[in-house]
Amino acid sequence: MAELLLLANPTAITVRGDGTSLHIDFDSIAELRSWLHLAGLSSTDLLTTPEREYTDSDGRPYRTVSAYPTWHGWEIFAFVREYTDSRTQLDASTVEQLAAMAVA
Repeated sequence: MAELLLLANPTAITVRGDGTSLHIDFDSIAELRSWLHLAGLSSTDLLTTPEREYTDSDGRPYRTVSAYPTWHGWEIFAFVREYTDSRTQLDASTVEQLAAMAVA
């Protein structure tokens, strides 16, 4: 697990019920692809789903990608749901105000 955390920034890691596989969530497609590359898993025969675009029940657009490598004996189900609208980003003024509140 330490290697996973050093190579990537997953948002969640869950051991699945079978005890031999992990479910790993990432915040962005770039983070998932970076981890696959750094872990030496980005081969052409790696089972992945193509990027797919959806809209959630609130009308927010997002893309998903899944990858299914085997890593250090673990079967991995890696998943990304990446929102593509700007609502997930805070504007600079809000960031500054939140930082000021945190320091106060």
